[in-house]
Amino acid sequence: MFDYHTHSDFSADCETPMEETIREAIRLGLDEICFTEHIDYDYPDTSIVFELDLEDYDRKIAEMQYQYGEQLTIRKGVEIGIQPHQLERYNDLIEKEHFEFIICSMHTSDKKDLHSGAFFEGKTQEAAYQKYYEELLYCVKHFKNFQVLGHLDLVKRYKRQESKKEFHDIIGEIFKEIIPAGKGIELNTSGKRYGMDSGMPSTDILKLYKALGGEIITLGSDSHVETTLAYGFKEALELLQSLGYEYVSTFENKRPVFHRIKTLL
Repeated sequence: MFDYHTHSDFSADCETPMEETIREAIRLGLDEICFTEHIDYDYPDTSIVFELDLEDYDRKIAEMQYQYGEQLTIRKGVEIGIQPHQLERYNDLIEKEHFEFIICSMHTSDKKDLHSGAFFEGKTQEAAYQKYYEELLYCVKHFKNFQVLGHLDLVKRYKRQESKKEFHDIIGEIFKEIIPAGKGIELNTSGKRYGMDSGMPSTDILKLYKALGGEIITLGSDSHVETTLAYGFKEALELLQSLGYEYVSTFENKRPVFHRIKTLL
């Protein structure tokens, strides 16, 4: 089993030491984890700064790989919080710094954060969703330095969708950009932890991705505490298998490695 979305106290919103997550991964019998610490340039909430001490992060990952490498494969990743006006800055970062795996996530839209609800103020629900997906589409058209899109429909977590519109037209355009480019998506199981009906993205979006030829998909718990590592993974694998997926992916130096789901269940 592999958890490809985990955080430690290198992320500004996490206080869990890396060692605690690693020891829990070993206890659970995981084969591989990837730390995907936050970098969110120009995050609108100035009370939290999503920067990353890259030199110390390199050092710590190397230390953990040396100490625990015979028991667990530990990958160095990053989760970048994209915004249309920050794409060039992220390109510069990724050209200068080596990561084995990059999650491209959108935690803000219209230069406003989702978490506080500021983004939704003055917008109808459908207008907010449309704006969110339009910005994500713009970003994937103009930014290619990533491996998977993180929690693609995160907007649902903060304002639950009640309308019948599923936004499959614009989400389909996003998939038509990333699939031919060899990019994938993650199934982020934290949605259920936050009281949603499903992980992120929801089942209808997973079906759409599959129908459009998408094959690269990772599993991530988005864990900020060691007790949620690999949360709901068995159920997630069963769901993917029921939808016709045969593989989940890990990454080695930004290249996907495919693992048959039936061997993991």
